[in-house]
Amino acid sequence: MKLLMENKEKKQSDYLVSIDEMEKDLTIGRPLLGLDPGTKTIGIAISDSMHNIATPLKTVRRMKFARDAAQIVEVITEYQGGGIILGLPLNMDGSEGPRVQSVRAFARNLAPYVKLPICFWDERLSTIAVERTLLEADATRKRRAEVIDKMAAGFILQGALDRITQIKATMR
Repeated sequence: MKLLMENKEKKQSDYLVSIDEMEKDLTIGRPLLGLDPGTKTIGIAISDSMHNIATPLKTVRRMKFARDAAQIVEVITEYQGGGIILGLPLNMDGSEGPRVQSVRAFARNLAPYVKLPICFWDERLSTIAVERTLLEADATRKRRAEVIDKMAAGFILQGALDRITQIKATMR
């Protein structure tokens, strides 16, 4: 994969890619980050270097965008991230509402900071699925609140990783 950070002539929109384009540009050894941007927090997850397993990493309390982006860049730098899977909160009927517009704006604003491919992934029901898992594990309300955003990011990232694996399998 050509390091996008080296290419200064790319426009913001050039970093927004489909899952198929993301799969083509993956470099083994450079994990993907999963982000679940909410109004108050951003859940962050990371994949393994072979792009098979997502692991919830941390939750960032949202402040000003530049500070949020700086924290994401810190994670990318620390883990040598190779791309971002961003949860897209579509409505249940597949339509786009105000939250989707907000996430798309978040991606456009984040692109110049990270200069990595960013792919949207449908996150419908991710928080509900994680909430159910935590309830089944008998997690306290406080514990659920502490981990739900990063676990939702992991759920989103795992869905994208599974799709990437499926794409690779059909190419063989």
